[in-house]
Formats: sequence, structure tokens, C-alpha cells
Amino acid sequence: MPHHLSVRIDPNSGFCFGVIYAIQMAEDILEEQGYLYCLGDIVHNDEEVERLEQRGLRIIDYDTFDRLRDEKVLIRAHGEPPSTYQTALQNDLTLIDASCPVVLKLQNRIKTSYDKKEQIFIYGKHGHAEVRGLLGQTSGNAVVFESLDELLSHELPANITLYSQTTKSTDSFYRIKGELEHRGYAVNANDTICRQVSNRDKDLRKFAAQYDQIVFVSGTKSSNGKVLYQVCKDTNPRTHFISKVGELCASQFQPGQSVGICGATSTPMWLMEDVRDALLAM
Repeated sequence: MPHHLSVRIDPNSGFCFGVIYAIQMAEDILEEQGYLYCLGDIVHNDEEVERLEQRGLRIIDYDTFDRLRDEKVLIRAHGEPPSTYQTALQNDLTLIDASCPVVLKLQNRIKTSYDKKEQIFIYGKHGHAEVRGLLGQTSGNAVVFESLDELLSHELPANITLYSQTTKSTDSFYRIKGELEHRGYAVNANDTICRQVSNRDKDLRKFAAQYDQIVFVSGTKSSNGKVLYQVCKDTNPRTHFISKVGELCASQFQPGQSVGICGATSTPMWLMEDVRDALLAM
């Protein structure tokens, strides 16, 4: 009897509730009208985007959006700046708003801070969909930074209002806050990081430590995927990153080994199940 691999999928991996909600909305409308426009990738996972495109989802960019008239357009979980809503009004577009509630709450808090003339700094990724929506709340006046070094390269005011993209690491956020306070700045820190995302960090460390090898499944465009992959790799150096089943390499696995499969908040469960089936068939 050959000793095959024993394979288990991390029960805490896969779509966060914001993404589940957006995809559910898209599927309901596709069911009804056979097609639906979506502004930007509905989720940072090419495999899932392809599945939905086959069902009639049409991913469009801002240029196409500006030219569209009298159509329904889905706003994905990442949220959008106010300008998107203005364009929709002008162009008679019906927005199907699947912005994640955690993101909407953050947008509102940033807008309130901005109206109070606070100097706003956002820990996040330049050009990221969510960050564009956050910047829009400040008419583009907030400062976005990706690292402490980048933040310190700015002329900083004595009072800093700090926010974070919802998918950033809580540890890094508090490290930045601590370092600023250590340097004498007064920091009004708003921890707006999504707990469903930040708690995965701890859950993943536990999960990754239990297996001989880990297969981390994620789209290459997912910020959250990059962070969580690193968490796995730090815990278990024998962690492999793949974005689709075809990237599995059979020679990396020895008979009888235990393999854990996990993924990002944008990784669909069906994809992790396909990876599991492929591993079991080796």
C-alpha cells in the first residue's frame, strides 16, 4: 500500500464576509439578467473572476465606467471614492453597492476627521482599490504611506491622525504608532483593521505549524495574500505559494507527508478544494 499524502484545508481560510456578500450579490443579478458590469476586479483572484466572467460578469475600468449609460454596475467590497457615485448620478447608472461595511465605516470616520481639518495619514498600499476610496473622502489630501521609513520622509505635523487600510497587519500599525510617539508626536490612532483579517494571522500560525508542508493558495494581486503567505512561511519554511492547481509540483511532496492548504481572504473555497483533490490524486 503506498502511503499517500494526508491533506487538510484550513477551516478559517477563504472569503471574508465582505467578499462573500459581493459575490452573492453579483450571482443573484447574473441569475436575473444574464450579465452585470463590475467596476474593477470583484476580488483579487483571477480564478474566481474567470468563473464569474463565464456567468456574464463584465469587469470594467474607470474609462469604460465614465462612458456607460443606463446600466447596473456593481461596486465591489473595497469601496469607492465619492467621485464614482457622482459619475453614476450623471450617467443614470444604478450602483449595486457591495462595499464592505467595515470599509464604509472607515470611509465615514476619515471623512469626519477631514471635516475637522485633522492631518490624516493612512497606512496602506498606494493605488490599492480600498485606499483610493479612502483618499477620496479627503479630496485626495490625506497622505498614504506603506512603511515607517516612507512616513518619516514626510514633513510631519506635531499632531498626527493615523488610519489604516482594513487589511493591514495590526502589529505593524501599532509599531508605527509607538515609533511616532517615541519621537515626540501626538498620535490619534484609529485602529480600523478588520478583525476577521487580522485574527487570521494568529489562526494561520497555529495551522501552519501542524503540517510537514503548507500549500498557500492566493491570487498574485492580493495584498492580503502576500501578508498571510509570509505569516505561513515564517511559521513553516516549507510553504509553497500557488495561484492555480497547475502550479502544484508533485516532486515537492513525499509519500506519507501531511499537507495543510490555506489561502487569503480573496481565495475561493472551491479552488482550495481543487488543490486538495489534486494533492490526493498524486
